Formats: sequence, C-alpha cells, structure tokens
Amino acid sequence: MSFISARKKIVSSAIASSLTLITTHAIADEQQPTQLPTIYTNATQEQGLKVDQSANSKFTVPLLDVPKSVSVISQQLIEDTNVTSLSDALRNVPGITLGAGEGGNPNGDRPFIRGYNSESSMYVDGVRNSSSQNREMFAIEQVEVIKGSASTIGGAGGTGGSINMISKLAKAGDFVEGSVQGGTDDYQRITLDGNKDFGNGIAARVAVMGHHNDKAGQSDGAEYKRFGIAPSITFGLDTPTRATLSYYYLKSDDTPDSGIPYNNPFSATDPNAGLNGNGKPIDVAQGNYYGWKDRDFQKQENQIGTIKLEHDLTDDLTLSNTAVYSKSNNDFLWTNPDDSKGNFYNKTTGQLNGNIWRRVNSRVANTDTFTDQLALAGKFNTGKLQHRFNLGAEYSDQKTDRTQYIIDGSNSTGSNHNQCNAADIASGWCTSVQNPSNPNWVGSISTTGADLYNIRSKSTAVYFLDSIELDPQWILDLGLRWDRFDTKQTMTYGARNSAVLGSTTTPPTAKAGDQIKLKNDKDFINYQAGITFKPVENGAIYASYATSSNPVGVDGGDGSEGITAAINNLKPEEVKTYEIGTKWDVLNDKLNLTAAIFRTEKDNTRATAEDGTTRNIGKTRVDGIEIGANGNITEKWAVSAGYTYLDSELVDGGFVNTAASGQPANYQPSPNNGKQVQNVAKNSATLWTTYQVLPKLNLGVGALAMDKVYGNAANTKWVPGYVRYDAMARFDVNKEVNLQLNVNNLSDKRYFNKAYSSHYATEAEGRSAVLSLNFKY
Repeated sequence: MSFISARKKIVSSAIASSLTLITTHAIADEQQPTQLPTIYTNATQEQGLKVDQSANSKFTVPLLDVPKSVSVISQQLIEDTNVTSLSDALRNVPGITLGAGEGGNPNGDRPFIRGYNSESSMYVDGVRNSSSQNREMFAIEQVEVIKGSASTIGGAGGTGGSINMISKLAKAGDFVEGSVQGGTDDYQRITLDGNKDFGNGIAARVAVMGHHNDKAGQSDGAEYKRFGIAPSITFGLDTPTRATLSYYYLKSDDTPDSGIPYNNPFSATDPNAGLNGNGKPIDVAQGNYYGWKDRDFQKQENQIGTIKLEHDLTDDLTLSNTAVYSKSNNDFLWTNPDDSKGNFYNKTTGQLNGNIWRRVNSRVANTDTFTDQLALAGKFNTGKLQHRFNLGAEYSDQKTDRTQYIIDGSNSTGSNHNQCNAADIASGWCTSVQNPSNPNWVGSISTTGADLYNIRSKSTAVYFLDSIELDPQWILDLGLRWDRFDTKQTMTYGARNSAVLGSTTTPPTAKAGDQIKLKNDKDFINYQAGITFKPVENGAIYASYATSSNPVGVDGGDGSEGITAAINNLKPEEVKTYEIGTKWDVLNDKLNLTAAIFRTEKDNTRATAEDGTTRNIGKTRVDGIEIGANGNITEKWAVSAGYTYLDSELVDGGFVNTAASGQPANYQPSPNNGKQVQNVAKNSATLWTTYQVLPKLNLGVGALAMDKVYGNAANTKWVPGYVRYDAMARFDVNKEVNLQLNVNNLSDKRYFNKAYSSHYATEAEGRSAVLSLNFKY
C-alpha cells in the first residue's frame, strides 16, 4: 500500500499544481464547444461502443465509407471492461494474438494482427511509437486497429495492420474525473483527469495515474507497479490557428513472469519426445513461478513530448505540423523456464528427471526518436468529382543504444545446462518443474564487458491519400506513398564471458573493442485502391487492395525485427491484402454491422536458401473472414462483438540442412511447408454486452474465445484453445459518482495467452475482482 500512498501525494500535488496554474491564467470561464475537425476533437466526442469517425486525419471519410477493416476500442468499452494496459485492451478485438518476449524478442507489447507481427506498427496520435514497451491506458481516449496491409497510411511495417492510440488532450469544457480502485491480488489504482477551458481559446488538461497489483492466480511471483502523468495545453480553440503542446511520462517497476515450460522440446512424432508426446505446456499447478524473485526485474521509462500546429488556410484547407520527441528506456533481466536440453525428460536415457534450467534473458535499451509530420488536408472539386485528401511528408530519426547483463558470481555454475546436476539444483540455476524453488540470489549483475549495439534508423516519406466521390453512391479511395528507410548498426565486442551467458554468438577470434558494422538502405513504394458502393446512405459494400513493406531493421533497434549480418543486404518483405466487405449502420444508426473476407500474402519473406544463406525466397498466406457488431440494439442494450476465422499457411519456408552433425551440408525444402503460421489462432471471438436493468444499475458480461496457437513454425510447440468469461456491475450513486465491480476470468480458467517459439508459454491471469469508485464533475 506504500506504493499507492506515495503516489497519492504525487497525484494530488500534480493535479492541484496544474489546476492552480490554470486558474491563475484564466481570463474567462465560459465553455466554447470546439467545431474544428482536428483529430483531437474527433477522438474526444461523446461516444458509446459505436464509433463513426476515426481520430486519424489520414482517414478522410467516416469509417462507414472506408474500404478497409478498422476496429475501434472506444472510451466506453475501455471504461466498461476497466482495462489498464494496451495488451488487455486488445483482447476486445478478434484476430489479434499476443507474442511472447525473451531477449532477442524483448519483453513488451507484441501484437500479431491477422497473423503478422505488428510490434513495430504502433502509433500514438498517428506518430510511430515502435520501441519495445508495455503501454498504459490512463492517458488514452480510444484505440484504433487498422487491419490488412497499411504501409500507405503508416509507412514501413503495417504487414497485418497497425495500432493507433489516441491521447487524452486539452479540449473545450471543464471537468474533473477520476477513479479509486482496489481489488484482489493487492490491486490498487488511482487515476485523475482534469480539464480547464479558460473561454479565451486556451484549455489545459492533465491526467495522472498510480498503479500496483500482483499477478492474479500466482501467490508469490509477478508484481506490477507504475506511475504516469500526461499534461497538455491547447491555444486557439475555435480559431483558424491552433497549437497543442503535450507531454507523456510513464515509469514502471515490475517483477515479470515468463510462464510455464513446454512439455516437449523435441519432435512431436518422436516416441521418446516427452511425457505425453505433445508440445503444450507441462501440466503443473496454476501460478507456478520459475523466476528468481529477488533478482528478476523489468524497469521501463517512456516519455513523449509533442507540439502540434494547425492553420486553416481556407474553410476547406488545413495545414498542420506535428513534431514529436520521445525517449524510451527498457531495462530487464528475467528468467525463462527452459527445457531445450531435455532436463525434464531425458531423450537419451528415457528417464524423467523433472527439472528445468532457469535461462537468463536481459536487455538494457535506450531509444531516442524525433519525428516530424507536415500535412495539408481538406477537400476540393474537379468538375463533378468531390475530393477529400491528405497530402503529407514525414521524417523520423531514431537512435538506440543496447546491451545486456552479464551474470557473474557464485551461482554462475548454472551456465552448463546440458544436465541439471546436483550443484545446479543446489545453486538455484535448475529447479523442479512441479515445485520450483525460490532461492536467494547471491551473484552479481553488470553490463561491464557485454557487447554494445548502436543502431540508428532514419526514414523519409511523402504520401497522398484521396477519397473521390464519383457520385452519391460511388466512392473511389486511392493512396500512394514513397518511403526511404536507412538503418545502420555498429556492434562493439565486449570482454564478455560466453560461458557465463551460454552464448555462441561471439566468434572465437573476436576481442574486446572489435566492431562489426552493418547497414541497409532501401526505398519502396506502397499504394492502396478501393471502391465503395453505397446502395443506401447507411450502408456500404467495398472492395480494396493494399500493400505494405517490411524493411530490414524496421524496429529501429529495440524489437524483434532488427538488422543482422545474415539479412543486412536484403530488400524489404512485400505484403499485399485483398479485401471485400460490407458495413451497415442499422437501428436508426445506433448499431454498426461489418463483414469482410480477405487474403494477405507476404512475399520476399526472409528464409534460408539452398546454399545456407538467407534470401528473400519465403512466402506466407492468410485467408480470413471477419464479422462484427458495435453499438446499441436498444436504448438500454449495448453490444460489442466480433468473430474472425484465419486460415494461415507457411507456403514456402525455404530450406533446412538435413545432414548429420559433421557431414557436408544437405539443404532440402523445409518440412514446415504447408503448416499453420505461428502466433495465429484459426478461430477467435469476442463479446462484450451491457444492459441497463434499472435506471441506476448497469450489468455487463463478456467472453473471449480463442483456438489453439502454435509457438513455432514446426507446429510442435502450442497452447490449447480456451474460453474466458468476464462480468461487470455499475451502480450510479448520483449523476457524478458511481461504483463499478469488474470480475475477470469468472471461472478461473487456466489458459495461456502467449506462445513462445522454444522455451515457454505465458500463463494468463486467474480470476480477479476490482471495485472502483468513479467520479466526474
């Protein structure tokens, strides 16, 4: 409770100081509702579960007329489900799975949209925010998920889609709102959000948050603590010239949990492979924690400073410039339960040893990014054709310094993990699968002597998006974008002890101070084209085609898609999406219904060639169907529901070396060809529905269903499908105050929400309950 108590003072002081500053500069106290079509105004309009207009200015028409699937997690849905992190919010969108982190795949948000990694396709208010981090919801109005190839809109990446988070920014009107929450598993959370409109075109807002909780279903393991503040001020509300300055700060201090080891590290067809001959997680008690609790940690600090300027040249033309500087620090060392050497089940002897190795994974990454976006948006006519367009240029410069920890001390004997011997077990480096120990850490941790990576990625882009109304029933959507993406990496060898790290990546001839320099400079063009037919005003039928490009090093140095010696000369992976769909606003425009059928093909995928080199020769394909419903069925009954079917296939996985150890290489076509793509659920569905049973009582229930997900391309590591149920009850004490109870995972279902490719699967949280006192004045 001390964590929250300390932050109560910080939160109260921050709100009081900010509002005092606001008051001293107030000239008038009148509310002036803004009518400007900026992305901030669109994002903060009063909405239910149905959202009609994207907050992204690159969508120049209402979502009903956009020839693309766009799922919006509205502010109402965020409040109903009481989600606090982006990963939790995304569970409301079918067709998204979450990928697990390790070391090379850093621990942070790693969503897969329609089967493709979107870790580097994350945006805040339309500006790329690709560094690895665990994102919070305290300063977010809504989340927009664009599905299908989206490089024309966002640039590099966007393979299966992209995610855009809309910030809480200063706006017209006065209000103070917040929440005090407590729950099971030592859950404590305080949020405050205050906005002041001075009535002279100036408004200011500040949101603050303090949070703590233990992992539900785990009695002594993962723990999460964080604090955030997000102030903003806007000048020129309801005038032709506007300026918004904002700052975002989030600091977290977590004890992470990687999860449960797989039952089988070998082929599923091997009769000696595992206890039950399958690759799902080992059957152990729910909540088993394999980490080293007094050693493992993840500390993150993220800051974003933004200046946005807008000027209405005419009633139909607006010029804007957005400059963003961000800093991201990701510092972690955590334990993965690893049985890659057969310590749990010895393949050679056929004996059940029942132990696993505690594998160390770590990263220290500091990323600085500057981005500037210049855009001209508006409308014009060419004869009978009506154009709504967005013409823009973007520039980004991202620098990342990255290293890792070296473990050196009396427990370093655990580096030899081929067998879990008595010394390894006694020191804690190996532990029982069924009853993991939690010994005291007596070693040392240091980055001294570790390899150092310096990565710099620059991108420049020009784009033009145009929605052309041919007549009231036909809309043609066109887009073209050129990108130049340059990335350079310098790796400096440290005096690392590879035996301690269990690493074989350092060449025997390398010495401390030696450097390897890699670079990849590529430019690429992407485009989109769609046609929308509106048989009636409230309905649309569309067909579209869009492309995206995934260049080497798209993560800018802090993700899972970095530059390596094997791929530094390769061209971008090329992706294309075909989609046919329909959208309808029914029940007096209160409910939106959507349906789509699509195919996404990824060509030039990086894969091993016949000579052992990596080339652009692979191919994957995902065919799918998606349906959705969002809005109100009646005045009292609201619903947000969706279903996605994804038929994924690794069409060409390149070649693998089938030669025995010590024999000449013999590369043959990959045996994984034709198998399901990893991190893809064939069927997934979401449901959230609420009903106003009494004037002051609203009840809600939800369900999340997902099929089996494979962690690796060979389809030998997997997590089973599941169904999870949630519930909510909200009682209005009066117009300003309500009490809300959320119970998540009602049946205490034991399931896994992330499948890593080799060592482990991440166990989801068990049943939890949170009671909130919410207020708004």
